Amino acid sequence: MLTQADHATTEARIAAALWTPATPEGLGPASSRDHRFAIYRNNVQHGLTRALAARFPVVERLVGAEFFAAMARVFAAGHPPDSPVLLDWGAAFPGFLTRFPPAQSLPYLPDVARLEWLRGLAYHAPDVPAADPAALGRADPGRLILRLAPSVQAFAAASPAVSLWRQNQPGATPAPLPTGPEHALIARTPGLSVTVEPLGRDSHALLCALLNGQPLAEATTDPTPLLTLLIRHHLIAEIGETP
Repeated sequence: MLTQADHATTEARIAAALWTPATPEGLGPASSRDHRFAIYRNNVQHGLTRALAARFPVVERLVGAEFFAAMARVFAAGHPPDSPVLLDWGAAFPGFLTRFPPAQSLPYLPDVARLEWLRGLAYHAPDVPAADPAALGRADPGRLILRLAPSVQAFAAASPAVSLWRQNQPGATPAPLPTGPEHALIARTPGLSVTVEPLGRDSHALLCALLNGQPLAEATTDPTPLLTLLIRHHLIAEIGETP
């Protein structure tokens, strides 16, 4: 009778064999065992590759499907999912791209991957009702504090990742890429789509301050552009005042 330790050892051998040519012992006669496990291994690798591509479609488009599939298998071998639910799998992918030698010629790739990961977080964030923007006019400007919707994410990159991502969307018009860093607000809209709104450096800094709970009065820049954006997309969850 197999003990718990035996089961753990078998599971570890199977997990290791998923990413190597080897087939673990104890799975039946060698010929049929090798064939059946090869099918299983290919299905697992293909499934994880497609799951990663679904989370990072622009990264796949930028490098090509064949390169992405090979890269995804290397990533999955070193960062296998720890749950059958793949919703949270892939958080380490942007960091992996910064260290993956074949991708070093594409320095913007990790930034694009971070943007796509934040889009996924925004899409799956909890839903909360939007505050009535009329309350902004009733609050004391010197004590005004805003709580933003859980889906709101602040994005900053040293590369033109926002422009690159936008130009790789369906129907986008090709245009010369700008140079230098870019910033954006990422959030889920009431229509259940995820918007990526470019921001200037100052508006991005203000967005970060609001997400950290700082009062609006501490803003060192004109808050109007950001507030207009937040109101238009119904991204202010609560309007209050500091004690």
